[in-house]
Amino acid sequence: MSSSSSSFRIDKDSLGEVRVPSDAYYGPFAARAKEQYKVTGQRAHANLVRAFVMIKRSAALANKELKALDAQKADAIVKACDEVLAGRLHDQFVVEAINSGAGTAFNMNTNEVIANRALEILGKKKGEYEAVSPNDHVNMSQSSNDTFPTAMHVAILLSMKEADAAISVLVRSLRAKAREFEDAIKIGRTHLMDAIPVTLGAEFEEYAYSIERAQKKMHEAMAGLEEVGLGGTAVGTGANTPRGYRELAIRRLSEVSGLALRPSGNMFYSLQSKLDVAACSSALRNLAVELTKMANDLRLMACGPVAGFAEILIPAVHAGSSIMPGKVNPSLAECLNMVCFNIMGNDVAVAMAAQAGQFELNVMLPGMLKCVLDSTDMLANFLPVFAANMVDGIKANKERLESYIDKSPVLVTLLNPYIGYLKAAEIYKESLKTNKSIRELVLEKKLMTKEDLDKALSKENILGGGSSSGG
Repeated sequence: MSSSSSSFRIDKDSLGEVRVPSDAYYGPFAARAKEQYKVTGQRAHANLVRAFVMIKRSAALANKELKALDAQKADAIVKACDEVLAGRLHDQFVVEAINSGAGTAFNMNTNEVIANRALEILGKKKGEYEAVSPNDHVNMSQSSNDTFPTAMHVAILLSMKEADAAISVLVRSLRAKAREFEDAIKIGRTHLMDAIPVTLGAEFEEYAYSIERAQKKMHEAMAGLEEVGLGGTAVGTGANTPRGYRELAIRRLSEVSGLALRPSGNMFYSLQSKLDVAACSSALRNLAVELTKMANDLRLMACGPVAGFAEILIPAVHAGSSIMPGKVNPSLAECLNMVCFNIMGNDVAVAMAAQAGQFELNVMLPGMLKCVLDSTDMLANFLPVFAANMVDGIKANKERLESYIDKSPVLVTLLNPYIGYLKAAEIYKESLKTNKSIRELVLEKKLMTKEDLDKALSKENILGGGSSSGG
């Protein structure tokens, strides 16, 4: 290695010499890849950086313990990894989120950063790869083909945990509203048409319940990711690994990541199939389905305030219009819709990538991973905002809710046991035609006594005798 100028050094790889910025910790492979993979303008996700560096650390410890790697080199690699895990050098991971097939470019970017920092720790200069090699030492007992799938699992698990915490925040907010609104009776709707009354509390409890159910499906999908293929190397055979490496490296990776990882039951499966990643993406998609249904309900309940339902009053987070003064829009619910649509689209991309592997390897990993991590990031970032600034500020418009109940002909449904379906249908039509209430018409026609009518149209009977939460 020789210096061509004060701002560049000359690194060598299997393709020849490459000019690399003197202060760069990445090396020739990443320098080449940086110029080729100009796709999104986005660097790799921080959790992928963490996951990959944890793998390099775990591999170095396992190789050292098995006496495959010199202790001094291993210790320098581990120290370099610890510095990155502490937040240093993240700007040196320059390969974009979508890069080479199977993520080889990102694996090598990681190898080079760790090698060059390890060289400094040993008193060497960056680029002196004879002392610590990105391939021979940092990548020892590994291949991109087993490290990237393993890093995917670790990164997704870390990000899913962040999203999971955000989902729990929203569920708590919804449950608090369910309790607040447990006595707010409102007209139910089926087919978007008036139906038997429910409570606003029951609706919010259902939102919390359905989202919590989707959250549990996420937990089930996450369990599949705890099985990793580290140690499979190029095709799943474990070529170029010392005996005992697989179990030891995964044990070390579990320790540093705090995750309950275990060796795959079939290493070939872990390199070829992306079923477990697709299952996580699918769980996120299903959660998005529940979230967007809830967001649409809230938008409808809030629509108005004069010409719509106006059953709930929503907080104003900013001016709703640049031309109409005083307008309040369900902007956060609309934003949640867009988040959900993007998650659904990401899941389609993941499914396409998951089926696109051939023989011993799926090479579509970086694109697949970007989609899943984009989805988890949107949930982790936005759901707490939605909970605090939208859900927590919702108020029941009790006057409007009560007026709908008083005027609704659909209450005649509760009189079926007393006057029969056909007579009830006649009363319903007459109520619509004359604008008289059900109570007024039934008493006028002497179809029921006042006592029976009061009992039939009581709050207890309206709610079917069950709890307001439907529990």
